[in-house]
Amino acid sequence: MLNTGLSKRTTDEGLKECFEKFGEVVHARVVKDRASGWSKGFGFVRYSSLEGAAAGIEGMDGKFLDGWVIFAEYARPRDSPPPPSPPSTYGNSQYGQR
Repeated sequence: MLNTGLSKRTTDEGLKECFEKFGEVVHARVVKDRASGWSKGFGFVRYSSLEGAAAGIEGMDGKFLDGWVIFAEYARPRDSPPPPSPPSTYGNSQYGQR
């Protein structure tokens, strides 16, 4: 699951502790800036079951963690193609043409 809106103070351990009450957490990681070591404001939690993930999302989406409102949702694989963009109308107009 993807968690956004995390405080810079949120740690891997704190993220895991917060989400453990909804199911067995296999892994929890706060993504950090390589140079500063500070949280980038998002992280991931992996549950042992889909039911745990669903309960974690329902239980924590829009709730406070370390003084910040966080958002929880199912993570999508990086390789997923972006949604198709609407067809462009640029260049199809007769405006300004002679």
